Amino acid sequence: MTDSTLSEVEKKQQYNFNKLAKRLRHNVGDAINHFNMIEEGDKVMVCLSGGKDSYTMLDILLGLQKSAPINFSIVAVNLDQKQPGFPEEILPTYLAGIGVEYRIIEEDTYSIVTRVIEEGKTTCSLCSRLRRGILYRVAEEIGATKIALGHHRDDILSTLFLNMFYGGKLKGMPPKLVSDNGKHVVIRPLAYCKEKDIIRYADAREFPIIPCNLCGSQPNLQRQIIADMLRDWDKRFPGRLETMFTAVCNVVPSHLADPKQHDFANIKADGQPRADGDKGFDKEVFNDPARISIMDSRDSRKPIQVEAACGEA
Repeated sequence: MTDSTLSEVEKKQQYNFNKLAKRLRHNVGDAINHFNMIEEGDKVMVCLSGGKDSYTMLDILLGLQKSAPINFSIVAVNLDQKQPGFPEEILPTYLAGIGVEYRIIEEDTYSIVTRVIEEGKTTCSLCSRLRRGILYRVAEEIGATKIALGHHRDDILSTLFLNMFYGGKLKGMPPKLVSDNGKHVVIRPLAYCKEKDIIRYADAREFPIIPCNLCGSQPNLQRQIIADMLRDWDKRFPGRLETMFTAVCNVVPSHLADPKQHDFANIKADGQPRADGDKGFDKEVFNDPARISIMDSRDSRKPIQVEAACGEA
């Protein structure tokens, strides 16, 4: 179908989708560049759950692979946890159809979780540990140098508040880290992407979404409570989530209260000006959220606008 045969509505829909796709590609490209997520010769194991996030991550990485200035390979890996009614044919059919290398790993973690966890209790913790161990093993088997997970900006913020409210820690979800067994580098290419953009993209691309029946229907999960809070803030206070994510990217340890992160005990007045010094008697002045920038921590001379890094609509 050519542009001349498209209706005005279809043209607008195509324009909006192209704009959305460009924004998400830009966000992923920024995250990869800022954190050096993917390097020459990497073999990236993309963990595909069958949800909107991992489908979007795989789709965008495959697109970037074609235009990237470096060479890297992609292997899509799905863990079939043997949940009752799991449509096991969907992912192989989809992955074969797009021509990507893939592996389906069959491990009955469902039976383990349902046997160990009391009915009505949250299964996420045990399920995650089992899944993590299996995926680490598979990464070694296939020689993957990076493990890509589909967590996005909203997941990072949710984790920050979960740790604050329930764990007593100022701790989020890093875009890049070394695995807990010390053998793998884990990356989150969607770190700068908004969940609502991913939802729109997945809908437009018509990915064959597979729901998680093991934990998705459990009520009153702490993460769900936090997610609802963030969505409410986003609706009532536009720009708030962007400002909060910018804060995650602009940490000032000397203005918090953790002596392990800053040497408060040995602070001395030596007459030398400090860039992070506190103007103790000045009133704090805050900027309009729409004008706040994420600063690239590697080079403070290069401000990365929130609109570019976090995908403003």
